[in-house]
Amino acid sequence: MSTPRIFVVTGANKGIGLATVKALCEAVGSESIVYLTARSVERGTKAVEDLAKSGLKPRFHPLDVDDASSIETFATFLKKEYGGLDVLVNNAAIGYKEDAPEPYGVQAEHTVRVNYFGLQAVCNALFPLLRPHARVVNVSSSVGHLSWVNGEELRRQLADPALTVEQLDNIMRDFVKAAAAEKKQHVQLGWRDVQYAPYVASKVGVSALTRIQQRMLDQDPREDIVVNHCHPGYVKTDSTGNKGVFTAERGAVCPTYLALLPPNVASPRGEYVWHDKVVLDWVNADLPHPGY
Repeated sequence: MSTPRIFVVTGANKGIGLATVKALCEAVGSESIVYLTARSVERGTKAVEDLAKSGLKPRFHPLDVDDASSIETFATFLKKEYGGLDVLVNNAAIGYKEDAPEPYGVQAEHTVRVNYFGLQAVCNALFPLLRPHARVVNVSSSVGHLSWVNGEELRRQLADPALTVEQLDNIMRDFVKAAAAEKKQHVQLGWRDVQYAPYVASKVGVSALTRIQQRMLDQDPREDIVVNHCHPGYVKTDSTGNKGVFTAERGAVCPTYLALLPPNVASPRGEYVWHDKVVLDWVNADLPHPGY
């Protein structure tokens, strides 16, 4: 009997994550196992139960990307139960509304901690479990494109093909520190002067990290492991205040496509993919307008 393929989607009890779980279950059938993960056991369990009413059978496991012990527990579970992992969709993320009462520095620290460092922590724990031909999808954003960085020197650093994780971590920490200062000094570092700059920085970080990850995986002895970053589209979710133009199902199209890339695909590999599956140059491309 062949070993079932194991799929994991983070932040999946609602929105794009839930729609991605649904799409994956429909695509792979009963031959594979799809894990819907979420911070809340109650909400995650209910999401799985709701999908079961449609004949789909994902499984639930709690996972808080902002909790090291939660990540470790999940990684230990996967290793013990299955010995490996085939697909990881890093969807979990947060974003503050424009009228959020929290101090700007708090917003910046929390957003970058969850969206960038939390995603990185999940990857650090689960990448050792990836089997040959595994696929990883880091859900970024339209504002995760390098064109959202104003500063020429900051763009140069982020685009550097020799950028290291340590250097990128420091860029993210410098943003948080500057955003917490008076007069939002992150603008002087080269970031845009917008209220949602913490979200922009976190997603630019995710995209830059993806490029580093693929470079490292290309040197890995395990065959054909691919990680891409994508903009799922401007989706009607809680994080957008339901102001998006796409349904969650439409937002799941690109993440699902990347999760199911066939073996030994030449492209995309470590690339930035628009919601319509078109590969865009993360460094030099002009984004489609409007940037949905």
